Amino acid sequence: MRCPFCDNPDSQVKDSRPNEEGSAIRRRRACLSCGQRFTTVERVQLRDLVVVKADGRRAPFEREKLARSIRIALRKRPVPDSRIEQIVSGLVRQLEASGETEVLSVRIGALAMDVLREVDTVGYVRFASVYRDFTEAKDFSEILTSMDRLGPENQEKD
Repeated sequence: MRCPFCDNPDSQVKDSRPNEEGSAIRRRRACLSCGQRFTTVERVQLRDLVVVKADGRRAPFEREKLARSIRIALRKRPVPDSRIEQIVSGLVRQLEASGETEVLSVRIGALAMDVLREVDTVGYVRFASVYRDFTEAKDFSEILTSMDRLGPENQEKD
């Protein structure tokens, strides 16, 4: 593992611990050249996924891009970081377990929206506003109306 401080390719593992309910390993490392310490996280990757965008372009799937989108949707909401990591890990496992090597971007967005609807309705609306490219206030009104039809079990509790 390359040192992020001096770019030396050699480091020593000082401590390893399971993370994210055993789906990842957190390793504390020390650079053998400069002595700086840093943390790495290792996850099982079943297959390399390729995202097929709406315009047909293909790009490698980036877990961190999905995590960033969900973090932005849930910013300043009462959802702990550990729960966000569980959400992202669950979505990635679901995508990898599908058996497909190519995944449509709309499928990723729809899966994320389904989870966010259950976790936090405000985060759901925020994510939907970007994912569905809301341009007018009526777009928000339409999604809120559709949420009302879902029933009180999906509404935020005070």
